[in-house]
Amino acid sequence: MATRVARAAASSPSIGILGHGVSKPRRASSSSTTNSSTASPNNSNKKITDRLSTVIDAVNDRKLPPELRGQRNAVRSETDITNVVEQRIWHSMEEGQFDNLPGKGKPLDLSTNPHADPAEDTLYRILSRNKCLPEWVELNKEIRSNIAEWRSALHRATTYRDDGNNSKWIECSEALKLQLRSINNKVFRYNLIVPFGRQMFGLKWEKELDRLNEKKADC
Repeated sequence: MATRVARAAASSPSIGILGHGVSKPRRASSSSTTNSSTASPNNSNKKITDRLSTVIDAVNDRKLPPELRGQRNAVRSETDITNVVEQRIWHSMEEGQFDNLPGKGKPLDLSTNPHADPAEDTLYRILSRNKCLPEWVELNKEIRSNIAEWRSALHRATTYRDDGNNSKWIECSEALKLQLRSINNKVFRYNLIVPFGRQMFGLKWEKELDRLNEKKADC
């Protein structure tokens, strides 16, 4: 039996026999290799992130006026950029760069809008020639008129509540809530077709009541 174990140990150097001076194989090299392999992706990811942030900073820096380039940390708001633009305009006015502009003293040509989409500009010109308004303009007028009438009706209905006529107040409030939903549906449709930046908020029952109560308290 001892002879077989000795032969097996001799043929396989990775197998050690305790007490005969043969040590177990070391795994330190594999662990160090693992650590190096796991560390390198983190370093490369950090380098890529640093490069991307450098590129983004450079692009954002180019968007600034020349007076503010390289000082992105000093730019706290759009007001700082607006101040630079206004300073440029005033300097140009003092130097007389606006004195001999083409069309000076003549009425502006408002038949076209160079800043609008060509398709929309053509559509608005057709509507203007036929003395028609865009749908969102007409809907805006309708919504504002409905809101004014609704608030007047709410003001009248609260007199029943103040007088203690709860049954009449509940009846009027239910009708007003239905009208409120109809107005908010129009507001929702308006916000879908109106140009960006001209959206409006809908009505909320609780806020309208608070608004009316505050108005009555001030009186």
